[in-house]
Amino acid sequence: MKDFKEKLKLVPELPGSYQMKDKNGYIIYVGKAKNLKRRVSSYFRGNVTGKTAMLVQDIDDFEYIVTDSELESLILEINLIKKYDPKYNILLKDDKSYPYIELTNEKYPRLRVVRNVKRKKKNHKLFGPYPNVTAARKTVNMINRLYPLRKCEKLPKKECLYYHINECLGYCIKEIETNTIKSMTDEITSFLKGNSSFIKEKITKEMEKASNALNYEKALELREMLNDIDITLTKQKIDLKKNYNFDIFNYTVVDNYLSITVFFIREGILFGRHHETLQTLDNVVDDMEEYIIKFYEKNILAHEILIPDTLNAELLSEYLKVKVHIPKRGELKKLVDLAEENSKVVLNEELETLKKDDNKKLEALKELKTLLGVESVSRMESFDNSHLFGTYYVGAMVVFRDFEPLKNDYRKYKISTDVKDDLGAMREVLYRRYYKAIMDNEVLPDLIVMDGGETQVNVCKEILSSLNLSIPIIGLKKDNHHRTNTVIDSNYRVLDIKSDSNLFLYLSKIQEEVHRFAISYHRNIKSKGLLSSYLDLVPGIGEVRRKELLKKFGSIKKMKEASIEELSEIVGDTVANNLYQVLHEEEKDENK
Repeated sequence: MKDFKEKLKLVPELPGSYQMKDKNGYIIYVGKAKNLKRRVSSYFRGNVTGKTAMLVQDIDDFEYIVTDSELESLILEINLIKKYDPKYNILLKDDKSYPYIELTNEKYPRLRVVRNVKRKKKNHKLFGPYPNVTAARKTVNMINRLYPLRKCEKLPKKECLYYHINECLGYCIKEIETNTIKSMTDEITSFLKGNSSFIKEKITKEMEKASNALNYEKALELREMLNDIDITLTKQKIDLKKNYNFDIFNYTVVDNYLSITVFFIREGILFGRHHETLQTLDNVVDDMEEYIIKFYEKNILAHEILIPDTLNAELLSEYLKVKVHIPKRGELKKLVDLAEENSKVVLNEELETLKKDDNKKLEALKELKTLLGVESVSRMESFDNSHLFGTYYVGAMVVFRDFEPLKNDYRKYKISTDVKDDLGAMREVLYRRYYKAIMDNEVLPDLIVMDGGETQVNVCKEILSSLNLSIPIIGLKKDNHHRTNTVIDSNYRVLDIKSDSNLFLYLSKIQEEVHRFAISYHRNIKSKGLLSSYLDLVPGIGEVRRKELLKKFGSIKKMKEASIEELSEIVGDTVANNLYQVLHEEEKDENK
């Protein structure tokens, strides 16, 4: 570790943000402080432990920016973290936005489960968050069964199946009175806010009606709906005197593991809870405040937030522009304490497993560094392509830090239409990724993990050389069963990694993840209609054969159920084999 004694003397006792750098000049940690001298000096007193000690070992230099206030320091800190994604700042393991139930603000409303709600600008009603997406979908399905809302995103030219089974009023074929719509949406809104009495009464009446008509199957289905509602409300209900609406954050720290619990309270009901355990530095308060801010970058900001008295409510309130409150007594204080108790219980259950997992990762990283003769393999980037019959190429990049996925850094690439092969697609993806990294001064990886052997590694070397970049590369070769078999370096040397080792397991997981991500992107493009239909993907199927297939089977669903022999009766053996592959592509990918 370098001696910063003289430089520390120059650091002022003022508020600001500080940035720790490694020997390559990369920012590896960003923090804030009321007193820069006191905070920065604390890293170099020799009494740090855990993750902080690892940070200090990597520090080669530091910089700081003085600000007028602690709020300005916080704003600067968050902006720098977004820009540089420093290695030692907290990493949210689950960075997905939570699902909400959305009642659309349309002439004929729809009810659906949505994510990424912060991007939506239309004045739709949102209910949630629902930490359990299955529960959200189940609720939407139940309401759509009970209320004949519009189901189709675009109104068809004639009535669909939902109209014929009395789950739609036929919005595409007739005008529906505003009062009818309002009555339904008012009842749905009331139920989603926690008032279940009238909807339970509605289900009970339908159940009795079905039973009297000897329709016992429907009566049983309705009975299960009632049970689901009762179970859900029993799990969620908290005995609050008022219909409060707020989020509660609290935490526990043991051995540099930060256990965080979030309660979502809506209309006096515990709508759901979220838990996350992260490795932290000794600056637990800073990490916790950073966590709360990051949490609301992807989720809807609550009208009010409750936190423990260890955190700075005024600072968070100024930054988030909502009321942040520290309860001192009463039922709200009990709820904040309950969130802390939950975080303790979960951490007690997880701690030993977390320590073992982290030690395994550290040993695997150490082994990989030794094998490659490099000082760091912390940030890894891996690439893969997906296509059908040499057409519709897409590319994908996944990023891992210390064998943990950085999903915010994942990237998708649409490949140029003139690319006709895997290697051409890979060249394009690699060039676009690293040319942009150079132009935008982005963080480069410590290691590139190629999905493939000598050929793929060589393509990567060519692209890096053309851009005057020097980054270590490894290739993960697969056997005939599509399983990772051997690992080679940039000199095509097979690395001595045992197939039952933790390092081999972690590298295999990276390979599986990049394949999954590429396939899911390809599938998503198909579902959005950028690939016009399954039949358009199959060489040898033109307009005549398309009509013959649809005449014979009636739908894509029926075609999926057909055997190759049945398909070949219409299109011949070769085309039938290709069609069967396309129709069953998703099942094949999921079984790999």
